[in-house]
Amino acid sequence: MTRPALPALVADARIMVVARRLGADAYAALESLAAAGEPVVFEVTLDDPAAVEIIARLREAGHVVGAGTVLSVQQVDAALAAGARFLVSPYLDEDVVRHAVAKGAAMVPGAMTPSEIARAWSLGASAVKVFPASVTGVALFRELRGPLGHIPLMPTGGIGPDNAGEFIAHGAFAVGVGSWLTGGAPDGIATRWAQLRTVVGDGGL
Repeated sequence: MTRPALPALVADARIMVVARRLGADAYAALESLAAAGEPVVFEVTLDDPAAVEIIARLREAGHVVGAGTVLSVQQVDAALAAGARFLVSPYLDEDVVRHAVAKGAAMVPGAMTPSEIARAWSLGASAVKVFPASVTGVALFRELRGPLGHIPLMPTGGIGPDNAGEFIAHGAFAVGVGSWLTGGAPDGIATRWAQLRTVVGDGGL
């Protein structure tokens, strides 16, 4: 099976920024980081009514951007038409994964159990989002990596500098980070980003 590849910047950054209903100031702060050479990967969630337009704008500006919270085949089509380079969903919907893979799109479905993760991979997923990581925790993730070490896993949900390094150290190819990075004041995003990069940039602990 030929799997659609995720943008190389995802593995380089080891951080996927979950951009959920952000304001203009937060996007401006993230774009400034990218313009300064930081490896910012945007996952714009489709629960934002303006998501398709935001994806198109970021792609036109040259950023690496994908769509998150992809729940239907119709959303797959809309996100790809807007220029999304990858798709992320919170759970495993086999129809969505099949449709995305058939379109040649890199798909990262959410999963929580070994069976779900293995099934997502067998359907052609490019990686699997372990969600919610705040519930599964590092201990379970470490155990999952044993038999499933051939599958790129991206823990998401409740990720911050206190645990991101542990997940990376135990084999996560990247972590999805949302509210810890973007939930505070936009003028603090650069500082918080630097904290995360310090933790994950050296490969974890």
